[in-house]
Amino acid sequence: MMEPVNKNATKEARELLEFLYDTAGKKLISGQHTQTIPMEEADYIYEVTGKRPKLQGFELLGYSPNVNRLDATEECLTEVDENLGTVETAIKWAKETNGIVSYCFHWFSPIGGRDKSFYAINTDFDARKVLEEGSEEEKKFYSDLDVIAKELLKFKEENIPILWRPFHEADGKWFWWGAKGDETGKQLYIKMFRYYTEVYHMDHLIWVWNSPVPEGYPGDEYVDVISVDVYLEPGTKTDYAKEYENLRKITKTDKVAALGEVGILPDMDLWEKSKVPWAYFMTWSKEFCIGEKHNKKEDFQKTYQSENLITL
Repeated sequence: MMEPVNKNATKEARELLEFLYDTAGKKLISGQHTQTIPMEEADYIYEVTGKRPKLQGFELLGYSPNVNRLDATEECLTEVDENLGTVETAIKWAKETNGIVSYCFHWFSPIGGRDKSFYAINTDFDARKVLEEGSEEEKKFYSDLDVIAKELLKFKEENIPILWRPFHEADGKWFWWGAKGDETGKQLYIKMFRYYTEVYHMDHLIWVWNSPVPEGYPGDEYVDVISVDVYLEPGTKTDYAKEYENLRKITKTDKVAALGEVGILPDMDLWEKSKVPWAYFMTWSKEFCIGEKHNKKEDFQKTYQSENLITL
């Protein structure tokens, strides 16, 4: 395996990264995202399959310091309120199960914005200005990072490593951190990496980059895991081999790769033949898991009953 990009990585972070390298191409780690304290998706999977995912994805959006409650839809406020307390939930879950914790952050824009202001359409926040030293945007960027750092450090105190996937889908124009081009998203990530490793000593984070665009890649010295999010039509059978080949092009090194988010479960029959070296996949939350709109119950049963899938 490769050394963690943070040379001061904790023993637990090193062990987690090593586990990902050992797994990739031999078995697949099952993952499921949730945004709520009841983690109803994991319960649903257990009801359907008798097993639970090894990796649980959590969300920090409810901890954004800039939620504009006066100019937000009910849907937005529900999403925020349902998310509060997931840090304690994730810590408790990790300690009880020895499962793997993954985190992303739908970051409400540091200045301005209304409703779900992580969407570029809901804010006029210009991420390029964060890169101007001394700007108001840069100051607010760092003060938001300070707020989130307090939450992430709770995991360090408990010796729980995190697969940390900030600025996810940086190749998309739909989030404010991707709206101003690949170079901007890349520089924001590097800024956060330095701040969190050098100032806060967040040595329990495994750094997951989440874009398949070579121009946006921050560089091997900042990335532990390369990943991509893929949403295909319901009913599609795939081992995500094409997406793997495309993602590999962003680096010449043999970084371990993951499916950061998927709408459709990988087809284990196809995967068992190809053994595409994904370390893990994470199905998205709510209707992508529960109900049969995106994945049928038999798809979950087939996936979770495979001896090549690592579950709790």
